[in-house]
Amino acid sequence: MQDVSHYIEGQPEDRRLVLRQLVELIEAQAPDVSVSMKYKMPTFEREGHWIAVGNLKHCIALYTREPAHIAEFKRKHPKVKTGEGCINFTRMDSIPYKDLETVIDNALALH
Repeated sequence: MQDVSHYIEGQPEDRRLVLRQLVELIEAQAPDVSVSMKYKMPTFEREGHWIAVGNLKHCIALYTREPAHIAEFKRKHPKVKTGEGCINFTRMDSIPYKDLETVIDNALALH
């Protein structure tokens, strides 16, 4: 977890709060996850399933393994930019954290 804290502290100030909130949300949803740095991003794994967060140039991204993990989120938030299995947050002040709980559940197979 020290590597994750170091990663967050090394990010621009406006992104730190969002990254901390995402990490806390993932850990609250899945307290039994193992945390590591993979591909230079905080990665949370549980029984072969994973979710990761990263600070990119133009967004903060939440990565999952499959498009199905974010499908419900995409339906609820069609204006939020998404990729194959990731969600890209460009507006730090309007992240729907509550709706990310389902993404985390899906990605870590908590249900």
